[in-house]
Amino acid sequence: MNNPSQILVTGGTGYIGSHTAVELQQAGFEVVIVDNLSNSSIGVLDGIARITGRRPHFAQVDCLDIDGLHRVFKEHPDIRAVIHFAAYKSVGESVQQPLLYYRNNLQSLLNLLEVMITQHVPNLVFSSSCTVYGQPEVLPVTENASTQPAASPYGNTKQISEEIIYDTVHSGAPVKSILLRYFNPIGAHPSAEIGELPLGVPQNLVPFITQTAIGIREKLRVFGNDYKTPDGSCIRDYISVVDLAKAHVAACRRLLNNLSTDKVEVFNIGTGKGLSVLELIHVFREVTGVALPYEIVGRREGDIEQIWADPHKANTVLGWTAKESIDDTLRSAWKWEQKDGL
Repeated sequence: MNNPSQILVTGGTGYIGSHTAVELQQAGFEVVIVDNLSNSSIGVLDGIARITGRRPHFAQVDCLDIDGLHRVFKEHPDIRAVIHFAAYKSVGESVQQPLLYYRNNLQSLLNLLEVMITQHVPNLVFSSSCTVYGQPEVLPVTENASTQPAASPYGNTKQISEEIIYDTVHSGAPVKSILLRYFNPIGAHPSAEIGELPLGVPQNLVPFITQTAIGIREKLRVFGNDYKTPDGSCIRDYISVVDLAKAHVAACRRLLNNLSTDKVEVFNIGTGKGLSVLELIHVFREVTGVALPYEIVGRREGDIEQIWADPHKANTVLGWTAKESIDDTLRSAWKWEQKDGL
Protein backbone atom coordinates (compact mmCIF):
# COMPACT_ATOMS: atom_id res chain seq x y z
CA MET A 1 0.00 0.00 0.00
CA ASN A 2 1.96 3.01 -1.29
CA ASN A 3 -0.26 5.65 0.30
CA PRO A 4 -1.97 3.81 3.14
CA SER A 5 -5.57 4.68 3.78
CA GLN A 6 -6.12 6.41 7.08
CA ILE A 7 -8.71 4.88 9.39
CA LEU A 8 -10.17 6.97 12.22
CA VAL A 9 -10.77 4.90 15.35
CA THR A 10 -12.93 6.59 17.97
CA GLY A 11 -12.33 5.19 21.44
CA GLY A 12 -9.07 3.85 20.08
CA THR A 13 -7.18 3.74 23.37
CA GLY A 14 -9.93 1.59 24.87
CA TYR A 15 -9.93 -2.18 25.12
CA ILE A 16 -11.27 -3.22 21.72
CA GLY A 17 -10.14 -0.03 20.02
CA SER A 18 -6.47 -0.50 20.93
CA HIS A 19 -6.41 -4.10 19.69
CA THR A 20 -8.08 -2.99 16.48
CA ALA A 21 -5.50 -0.22 16.03
CA VAL A 22 -2.77 -2.88 16.24
CA GLU A 23 -4.43 -5.11 13.64
CA LEU A 24 -5.08 -2.16 11.31
CA GLN A 25 -1.46 -1.03 11.44
CA GLN A 26 -0.21 -4.57 10.93
CA ALA A 27 -2.52 -4.78 7.89
CA GLY A 28 -0.90 -1.68 6.37
CA PHE A 29 -3.38 1.01 7.36
CA GLU A 30 -2.51 4.30 9.02
CA VAL A 31 -4.47 4.85 12.22
CA VAL A 32 -5.83 8.08 13.69
CA ILE A 33 -7.18 7.64 17.21
CA VAL A 34 -9.71 9.92 18.85
CA ASP A 35 -10.36 9.33 22.56
CA ASN A 36 -11.26 11.48 25.56
CA LEU A 37 -9.35 9.11 27.90
CA SER A 38 -12.34 8.88 30.25
CA ASN A 39 -11.97 5.10 30.49
CA SER A 40 -8.48 4.44 29.16
CA SER A 41 -4.83 5.43 29.52
CA ILE A 42 -2.59 7.43 27.20
CA GLY A 43 0.05 4.77 27.88
CA VAL A 44 -1.87 2.41 25.61
CA LEU A 45 -0.33 4.27 22.66
CA ASP A 46 3.10 3.09 23.83
CA GLY A 47 1.87 -0.51 23.90
CA ILE A 48 0.53 -0.20 20.35
CA ALA A 49 3.87 1.27 19.23
CA ARG A 50 5.86 -1.52 20.90
CA ILE A 51 3.82 -4.18 19.10
CA THR A 52 3.67 -2.58 15.64
CA GLY A 53 6.74 -0.34 15.56
CA ARG A 54 4.51 2.66 14.83
CA ARG A 55 2.68 5.06 17.08
CA PRO A 56 -0.78 5.94 15.77
CA HIS A 57 -1.84 9.56 15.38
CA PHE A 58 -3.76 10.65 18.46
CA ALA A 59 -6.16 13.46 19.34
CA GLN A 60 -7.66 13.81 22.81
CA VAL A 61 -11.15 14.78 21.72
CA ASP A 62 -14.57 13.89 23.08
CA CYS A 63 -17.01 12.79 20.38
CA LEU A 64 -19.59 15.05 22.03
CA ASP A 65 -17.38 17.94 20.85
CA ILE A 66 -18.42 18.29 17.22
CA ASP A 67 -15.99 21.15 16.56
CA GLY A 68 -13.17 18.98 17.86
CA LEU A 69 -14.20 16.19 15.48
CA HIS A 70 -14.23 18.60 12.56
CA ARG A 71 -10.66 19.66 13.44
CA VAL A 72 -9.46 16.06 13.46
CA PHE A 73 -10.89 15.37 10.01
CA LYS A 74 -9.42 18.59 8.61
CA GLU A 75 -6.00 17.77 10.09
CA HIS A 76 -6.14 14.29 8.54
CA PRO A 77 -7.63 14.71 5.05
CA ASP A 78 -6.65 11.15 4.05
CA ILE A 79 -9.18 9.51 6.40
CA ARG A 80 -11.20 7.07 4.28
CA ALA A 81 -13.17 5.16 6.93
CA VAL A 82 -14.23 5.41 10.55
CA ILE A 83 -14.56 2.69 13.18
CA HIS A 84 -16.77 3.97 15.98
CA PHE A 85 -16.08 2.44 19.41
CA ALA A 86 -16.45 5.51 21.62
CA ALA A 87 -19.39 4.72 23.93
CA TYR A 88 -20.17 3.85 27.50
CA LYS A 89 -20.54 0.08 27.74
CA SER A 90 -21.59 -1.18 31.18
CA VAL A 91 -24.98 -2.88 31.32
CA GLY A 92 -25.28 -2.42 35.08
CA GLU A 93 -24.22 1.21 35.06
CA SER A 94 -26.63 1.98 32.24
CA VAL A 95 -29.52 0.72 34.38
CA GLN A 96 -28.43 3.06 37.16
CA GLN A 97 -27.64 6.07 34.93
CA PRO A 98 -29.75 5.81 31.77
CA LEU A 99 -29.60 9.51 30.84
CA LEU A 100 -25.80 9.42 30.89
CA TYR A 101 -25.85 6.53 28.42
CA TYR A 102 -28.46 7.97 26.08
CA ARG A 103 -26.74 11.36 25.94
CA ASN A 104 -23.23 10.03 25.40
CA ASN A 105 -23.82 7.05 23.14
CA LEU A 106 -26.39 8.65 20.84
CA GLN A 107 -25.07 12.20 20.58
CA SER A 108 -21.55 10.99 19.83
CA LEU A 109 -22.87 8.96 16.89
CA LEU A 110 -25.00 11.86 15.62
CA ASN A 111 -21.98 14.16 15.71
CA LEU A 112 -19.77 11.64 13.97
CA LEU A 113 -22.22 11.02 11.14
CA GLU A 114 -22.72 14.74 10.61
CA VAL A 115 -18.97 15.34 10.43
CA MET A 116 -18.40 12.35 8.13
CA ILE A 117 -20.97 13.68 5.68
CA THR A 118 -19.55 17.21 5.79
CA GLN A 119 -15.98 15.95 5.36
CA HIS A 120 -16.90 13.47 2.61
CA VAL A 121 -15.84 10.30 4.43
CA PRO A 122 -18.32 7.62 3.32
CA ASN A 123 -17.39 4.44 5.24
CA LEU A 124 -18.46 3.58 8.79
CA VAL A 125 -17.84 0.41 10.79
CA PHE A 126 -20.10 0.55 13.83
CA SER A 127 -19.38 -1.25 17.07
CA SER A 128 -22.74 -2.84 17.79
CA SER A 129 -23.61 -5.64 20.16
CA CYS A 130 -25.50 -8.88 20.55
CA THR A 131 -27.54 -7.01 23.17
CA VAL A 132 -29.74 -5.79 20.29
CA TYR A 133 -31.21 -9.31 20.16
CA GLY A 134 -32.35 -9.18 23.79
CA GLN A 135 -33.11 -12.76 24.83
CA PRO A 136 -33.30 -14.52 21.44
CA GLU A 137 -36.19 -16.87 20.79
CA VAL A 138 -33.93 -19.22 18.81
CA LEU A 139 -30.28 -20.13 19.44
CA PRO A 140 -27.75 -19.78 17.98
CA VAL A 141 -28.85 -16.32 16.89
CA THR A 142 -28.51 -15.23 13.25
CA GLU A 143 -28.50 -11.75 11.78
CA ASN A 144 -32.06 -12.35 10.58
CA ALA A 145 -33.38 -12.72 14.13
CA SER A 146 -35.76 -9.99 15.16
CA THR A 147 -34.43 -7.56 17.72
CA GLN A 148 -36.15 -7.93 21.07
CA PRO A 149 -36.95 -5.19 23.59
CA ALA A 150 -33.58 -4.20 25.05
CA ALA A 151 -32.82 -5.58 28.50
CA SER A 152 -30.86 -2.45 29.46
CA PRO A 153 -30.42 1.20 28.44
CA TYR A 154 -26.97 0.23 27.11
CA GLY A 155 -28.55 -2.35 24.80
CA ASN A 156 -31.19 0.16 23.78
CA THR A 157 -28.53 2.70 22.77
CA LYS A 158 -27.09 0.07 20.42
CA GLN A 159 -30.51 -0.61 18.91
CA ILE A 160 -31.24 3.09 18.46
CA SER A 161 -27.75 3.69 17.04
CA GLU A 162 -28.33 1.03 14.41
CA GLU A 163 -31.66 2.69 13.54
CA ILE A 164 -29.94 6.08 13.26
CA ILE A 165 -27.40 4.61 10.84
CA TYR A 166 -30.09 2.87 8.76
CA ASP A 167 -32.17 6.05 8.56
CA THR A 168 -29.15 8.20 7.66
CA VAL A 169 -27.97 5.85 4.91
CA HIS A 170 -31.43 5.32 3.45
CA SER A 171 -32.10 9.07 3.39
CA GLY A 172 -29.63 9.23 0.55
CA ALA A 173 -26.71 10.49 2.63
CA PRO A 174 -23.36 9.54 1.03
CA VAL A 175 -22.51 6.98 3.73
CA LYS A 176 -22.41 3.20 3.83
CA SER A 177 -21.91 1.11 6.93
CA ILE A 178 -21.11 -2.30 8.35
CA LEU A 179 -22.64 -3.07 11.72
CA LEU A 180 -20.64 -5.62 13.69
CA ARG A 181 -22.80 -7.22 16.37
CA TYR A 182 -20.30 -8.84 18.61
CA PHE A 183 -20.63 -11.04 21.55
CA ASN A 184 -18.37 -11.10 24.65
CA PRO A 185 -14.78 -10.03 23.93
CA ILE A 186 -12.18 -11.32 26.38
CA GLY A 187 -8.42 -11.79 26.61
CA ALA A 188 -5.48 -9.60 25.68
CA HIS A 189 -2.82 -9.27 23.02
CA PRO A 190 -0.45 -12.26 23.30
CA SER A 191 2.47 -9.86 23.81
CA ALA A 192 0.77 -8.57 27.01
CA GLU A 193 1.56 -5.05 25.77
CA ILE A 194 -2.15 -4.14 25.70
CA GLY A 195 -5.23 -5.64 27.31
CA GLU A 196 -8.38 -4.81 29.20
CA LEU A 197 -7.63 -2.05 31.69
CA PRO A 198 -10.79 -1.24 33.66
CA LEU A 199 -10.75 1.87 35.79
CA GLY A 200 -12.14 1.08 39.24
CA VAL A 201 -14.21 -2.05 39.81
CA PRO A 202 -14.40 -4.13 36.60
CA GLN A 203 -17.77 -4.33 34.90
CA ASN A 204 -16.83 -7.32 32.75
CA LEU A 205 -16.38 -10.90 33.92
CA VAL A 206 -12.83 -11.80 32.86
CA PRO A 207 -10.99 -8.81 34.40
CA PHE A 208 -12.92 -9.50 37.59
CA ILE A 209 -11.73 -13.12 37.39
CA THR A 210 -8.09 -12.14 36.85
CA GLN A 211 -8.16 -9.43 39.55
CA THR A 212 -9.62 -11.97 41.98
CA ALA A 213 -7.04 -14.56 41.00
CA ILE A 214 -4.17 -12.13 41.62
CA GLY A 215 -5.62 -10.95 44.94
CA ILE A 216 -6.92 -7.47 44.08
CA ARG A 217 -10.50 -8.65 44.72
CA GLU A 218 -11.47 -10.88 47.62
CA LYS A 219 -13.79 -13.06 45.58
CA LEU A 220 -15.71 -13.18 42.34
CA ARG A 221 -19.46 -12.69 42.35
CA VAL A 222 -21.53 -14.88 40.06
CA PHE A 223 -24.84 -13.17 39.34
CA GLY A 224 -27.46 -15.89 39.62
CA ASN A 225 -27.44 -19.70 39.52
CA ASP A 226 -31.16 -20.17 38.91
CA TYR A 227 -31.33 -19.50 35.18
CA LYS A 228 -32.74 -22.17 32.85
CA THR A 229 -29.28 -23.32 31.78
CA PRO A 230 -27.46 -26.60 32.53
CA ASP A 231 -25.64 -25.21 35.59
CA GLY A 232 -27.96 -22.29 36.34
CA SER A 233 -25.51 -19.53 35.36
CA CYS A 234 -25.75 -17.27 32.32
CA ILE A 235 -24.35 -18.46 28.99
CA ARG A 236 -22.37 -16.22 26.65
CA ASP A 237 -20.29 -16.48 23.49
CA TYR A 238 -16.76 -15.46 24.59
CA ILE A 239 -14.55 -14.28 21.75
CA SER A 240 -10.88 -13.35 21.70
CA VAL A 241 -10.41 -9.60 21.45
CA VAL A 242 -7.67 -10.21 18.85
CA ASP A 243 -10.08 -12.20 16.67
CA LEU A 244 -12.66 -9.45 17.15
CA ALA A 245 -10.14 -6.78 16.13
CA LYS A 246 -9.38 -8.68 12.92
CA ALA A 247 -13.08 -8.62 12.04
CA HIS A 248 -12.92 -4.81 11.99
CA VAL A 249 -10.01 -4.94 9.54
CA ALA A 250 -12.03 -7.25 7.29
CA ALA A 251 -15.01 -4.87 7.50
CA CYS A 252 -12.85 -1.86 6.56
CA ARG A 253 -11.43 -3.68 3.56
CA ARG A 254 -14.92 -4.66 2.43
CA LEU A 255 -16.09 -1.05 2.55
CA LEU A 256 -12.97 0.45 0.99
CA ASN A 257 -12.99 -2.10 -1.85
CA ASN A 258 -16.71 -1.46 -2.52
CA LEU A 259 -17.60 -5.10 -1.95
CA SER A 260 -20.72 -4.42 0.09
CA THR A 261 -23.94 -5.69 -1.45
CA ASP A 262 -26.10 -3.36 0.66
CA LYS A 263 -25.50 0.14 1.97
CA VAL A 264 -25.88 -1.25 5.49
CA GLU A 265 -24.63 -4.77 6.23
CA VAL A 266 -24.84 -6.64 9.52
CA PHE A 267 -22.51 -9.37 10.76
CA ASN A 268 -22.47 -11.41 13.97
CA ILE A 269 -18.94 -11.64 15.34
CA GLY A 270 -18.71 -14.61 17.68
CA THR A 271 -17.36 -18.13 18.01
CA GLY A 272 -20.67 -19.95 17.67
CA LYS A 273 -20.18 -21.65 21.04
CA GLY A 274 -21.89 -20.83 24.33
CA LEU A 275 -20.08 -21.12 27.64
CA SER A 276 -21.61 -20.55 31.06
CA VAL A 277 -20.09 -18.29 33.70
CA LEU A 278 -19.32 -21.29 35.90
CA GLU A 279 -17.78 -23.15 32.95
CA LEU A 280 -15.54 -20.16 32.20
CA ILE A 281 -14.39 -20.08 35.83
CA HIS A 282 -13.56 -23.79 35.58
CA VAL A 283 -11.57 -23.32 32.36
CA PHE A 284 -9.62 -20.44 33.91
CA ARG A 285 -8.69 -22.62 36.88
CA GLU A 286 -7.65 -25.45 34.56
CA VAL A 287 -5.41 -23.38 32.25
CA THR A 288 -3.76 -21.26 34.96
CA GLY A 289 -3.74 -23.59 37.96
CA VAL A 290 -4.86 -20.64 40.10
CA ALA A 291 -7.58 -21.02 42.73
CA LEU A 292 -10.48 -18.68 42.22
CA PRO A 293 -12.81 -17.99 45.17
CA TYR A 294 -16.33 -17.06 44.14
CA GLU A 295 -19.80 -16.71 45.59
CA ILE A 296 -23.25 -16.93 44.07
CA VAL A 297 -25.27 -13.74 44.46
CA GLY A 298 -28.64 -12.59 43.13
CA ARG A 299 -29.32 -11.91 39.48
CA ARG A 300 -28.14 -8.60 38.04
CA GLU A 301 -30.75 -6.40 36.42
CA GLY A 302 -30.30 -6.13 32.68
CA ASP A 303 -28.60 -9.51 32.18
CA ILE A 304 -30.07 -11.92 29.66
CA GLU A 305 -30.11 -15.65 30.27
CA GLN A 306 -28.21 -17.09 27.34
CA ILE A 307 -26.98 -16.11 23.91
CA TRP A 308 -24.43 -17.28 21.40
CA ALA A 309 -23.81 -16.50 17.76
CA ASP A 310 -24.34 -18.14 14.45
CA PRO A 311 -21.24 -16.65 12.75
CA HIS A 312 -21.84 -18.33 9.36
CA LYS A 313 -22.46 -15.05 7.50
CA ALA A 314 -19.25 -13.46 8.82
CA ASN A 315 -17.34 -16.64 7.97
CA THR A 316 -18.57 -16.83 4.38
CA VAL A 317 -19.33 -13.25 3.33
CA LEU A 318 -16.86 -11.22 5.37
CA GLY A 319 -14.18 -13.91 5.14
CA TRP A 320 -13.54 -13.81 8.87
CA THR A 321 -13.41 -16.69 11.38
CA ALA A 322 -12.67 -16.80 15.10
CA LYS A 323 -9.46 -18.78 15.51
CA GLU A 324 -8.20 -18.34 19.08
CA SER A 325 -9.08 -21.08 21.58
CA ILE A 326 -10.77 -20.24 24.87
CA ASP A 327 -7.75 -21.72 26.70
CA ASP A 328 -5.24 -19.46 24.93
CA THR A 329 -7.53 -16.45 25.29
CA LEU A 330 -7.82 -16.91 29.06
CA ARG A 331 -4.06 -17.45 29.30
CA SER A 332 -3.54 -14.13 27.53
CA ALA A 333 -5.86 -12.39 30.02
CA TRP A 334 -3.91 -13.88 32.95
CA LYS A 335 -0.55 -12.95 31.39
CA TRP A 336 -1.82 -9.37 31.01
CA GLU A 337 -3.02 -9.25 34.63
CA GLN A 338 0.36 -10.48 35.91
CA LYS A 339 2.21 -7.81 33.96
CA ASP A 340 2.93 -4.51 35.67
CA GLY A 341 0.70 -1.60 34.70
CA LEU A 342 1.37 0.48 31.64
